[in-house]
Amino acid sequence: MCLLGCGVSTGWGAVMNNPNFRNNVSVAVWGLGAVGLAVIQAAKYMGATRIYALDVNEAKFEIAKEFGATDCHNPMKQPAGEWLKEREQWGIDFTYDCTGNVRVMRDALEAAHRGYGESCVIGVAAAGQTLETRPFQLVTGRVWKGTAFGGWKSRQDVPKLVNKVLLGELGLKKFITHEYEGLEKVNDLVHTMHEGACLRGVVNINQVQAVAAEDVKVVSSVKSFGGYLKTVEHWSNVNNCKMTFTIYMPDDAVN
Repeated sequence: MCLLGCGVSTGWGAVMNNPNFRNNVSVAVWGLGAVGLAVIQAAKYMGATRIYALDVNEAKFEIAKEFGATDCHNPMKQPAGEWLKEREQWGIDFTYDCTGNVRVMRDALEAAHRGYGESCVIGVAAAGQTLETRPFQLVTGRVWKGTAFGGWKSRQDVPKLVNKVLLGELGLKKFITHEYEGLEKVNDLVHTMHEGACLRGVVNINQVQAVAAEDVKVVSSVKSFGGYLKTVEHWSNVNNCKMTFTIYMPDDAVN
């Protein structure tokens, strides 16, 4: 669940929280790291039928197709705009930059469908970088937008994402390509990420078996988004103190 703190959840939200996203649309994603793959996964989940994945590292194409991409392309072999136009004459319904490269951001905008196409900037550019395009690209109806954390609100939305994972609607296991045991291995994971073959790595910092806690008492229950936010408390023998925390339970869950 640590993957839902950022990255994966950002890619999901860029699609799932867009009120204009709908079934049977075309999607193009630049950058096939964890965020880009999360965009592809969410687009497939939301009913997109044509999902184009673009990256200069062709080794990522296989996993992109596992997540739902229908076509993959290396922009170094042919400019992305030309390649996409051969497949979608008037442009792509929804385009996403997950690279942080401002030139790619412009390409993504200009590949969006004229009249109503949307392009979303997710990748974080280097300090001091600026965006540039011809005003004509926007006058002809394209929308240029960005997202932070996919538009989720942590307290009320992350529990819903947890439920989707637990119910098997959205999977996380494919994102975890490397695991390490012990906090002293954190630098090894950093080096692995720099090598470019890591989507997400997890450092397991404590494998001590937890001691059973005392009975849980519900302190409050607030209706929220198809379920309830329940504040509960219990005595923890591990910490030797009273613990209070909030959980989300859907309407059909057992109380």
